[in-house]
Amino acid sequence: MGKWDNIEINMITRDLERLVLEAVKNLRQSVEAVVFERPQLAEHGDYSTNIAFALGQKLSRSPREVAEFMVSAMNSKIDKKSSIEKVEVAGPGFINFFLSKKYLFNELREVLKKKEAYGKNSGWKGKKVMVEFTDPNPFKEFHIGHLYSNIVGESLSRLFEAQGAEVRRVNYQGDAGLHVAKAIWGMQQQGISLQEMENRTLQERAKFLGQSYAAGSIAYGKDQEARQEIDALNVKIFAQDASVREMYEKGKKWSLEYFETIYQRLGTKFSAYYFESKVGKVGLGIIEKGLKKGIFKKSQGAVVFPGEKYGLHTRVFVSAQGLPTYEAKELGLAPIKYKDFKYDLSVIVTGSEVIDYFRVLLKVLEQTSPDLAQKTRHVAHGMVRLPEGKMSSRTGNVMTAEGLIEGVKDRVSQLVNSQGSKIPEQEKEGAEESIALGAIKYSFLKGNLGKDIIFDVEKSLSLDGDSGPYLQYTYARCKSILRKSKIQSPKSKTTYTNFSKEEMDILRHIQKFPEIVQEAVEKLAPNAVVNSALNLAQKYNFFYNTHPVLKAETEEQKNLRLLLTAATAQSIQNSLHLLGIKTPERM
Repeated sequence: MGKWDNIEINMITRDLERLVLEAVKNLRQSVEAVVFERPQLAEHGDYSTNIAFALGQKLSRSPREVAEFMVSAMNSKIDKKSSIEKVEVAGPGFINFFLSKKYLFNELREVLKKKEAYGKNSGWKGKKVMVEFTDPNPFKEFHIGHLYSNIVGESLSRLFEAQGAEVRRVNYQGDAGLHVAKAIWGMQQQGISLQEMENRTLQERAKFLGQSYAAGSIAYGKDQEARQEIDALNVKIFAQDASVREMYEKGKKWSLEYFETIYQRLGTKFSAYYFESKVGKVGLGIIEKGLKKGIFKKSQGAVVFPGEKYGLHTRVFVSAQGLPTYEAKELGLAPIKYKDFKYDLSVIVTGSEVIDYFRVLLKVLEQTSPDLAQKTRHVAHGMVRLPEGKMSSRTGNVMTAEGLIEGVKDRVSQLVNSQGSKIPEQEKEGAEESIALGAIKYSFLKGNLGKDIIFDVEKSLSLDGDSGPYLQYTYARCKSILRKSKIQSPKSKTTYTNFSKEEMDILRHIQKFPEIVQEAVEKLAPNAVVNSALNLAQKYNFFYNTHPVLKAETEEQKNLRLLLTAATAQSIQNSLHLLGIKTPERM
């Protein structure tokens, strides 16, 4: 993340680096930094470095020979108080580090001591981060793309908060522009009075607006007369003409009220809302100054940015009618946001279809406000498709966010009723909602951002792994074991050290969680948390099926396994919180 990388180095990594640098010094060499990786296989240790390869090249010696010399020097420094148990050479010259059982067990105690705070640190303390996401346009339906943006933006916000940053969640919405004119034209054609619509439910009003927009969009592409009427409406809306004011204000109000019900359902609370109608004039002012500096040029009555000379494409910032385009409005938004909240980093979450648009925008921002351009990151997520294919908001054939959530929730309800769930009746509604949203959020966040995903309802609800409900089920299983043991907080004074391989696997994995959170922030990658949580759940379930917990051979062994169970539950809960997913106590 360049200049924004303010990640605290894990204490273990510091110890390892100190150990390695001393060994390097013994070779009468120096290095700028030591890079550590976390091996996938337990037999390769907890951390690994390939530094011997670079040093071997410098010394004209084989990496294996250099690594053996370094490992010998490092092992001589390890004592009983060290957090490192041993260091080994592997393959042609890799150096593997194994953490001590004592350290790992102490880290287990830290999980139970810190609880919800485990995994958090102060790497971004004192920093301000603004995350702009969701961005649904009034007069249009809240579709899957907006849902995806919300899920990504909320998770990123929680990750930054976990690192100590002051986070402001903001929402930028298009309440002016051609789409509004299309919607109002469609509203006029449907022949339903505003008074009549006021008596309908909020969902019905939202659907009416979506249908109106779809009708206007189709007519704009096919009917020349309708196109002229919509273009005329667009000018009136921008000028806030009295003839369209009531319809405009009512439609906008209905949309925003409806959006709020979805935000509440998803667990997002925005700090501020920005609207195109308020930023357009600021953008025009910036463009006027940019014209004088030669940043923009006039073309056929419009004002454009000549992107070709930067390897980009030319985009219109002011139309031939003198109206600011989306680009001009977005340009005006940046300084307004910064004035309200002097951020150190501004993250903008959108779909991948506007990547080229943002490349141009950020290039313009570099020239008009270079300081703000340096603080801005664009995070693009892929498109969501259902198995039958991509959907379009222009034709009305759109899967709304609410439609998807309700569809998944209905399927959850069917499964709960058919499989004899242990969820108490009074908790069932809330649990089904949490499971449905957990299935959707997990599915949207588990892959690399930027790649398109195909959302399969049945796979998203599978309890066999790689799903949100699988993690929720593992958490509920852990809580059930603790309830049956009648010990909600196992004694952490246990000194048991005869760990099985499965117990060691859990200990090793839990210890990595704070680093995983740091990595997710550094790379703006929530899927790092997803993968870590899935890995832990799989390790715990394998352990659970291999070793009895409540019927352990000794009380000491039983208490250790209850500690592992409680720590696993806490780690999964903390992980899912960072993903915006709730954890039902029973499933």
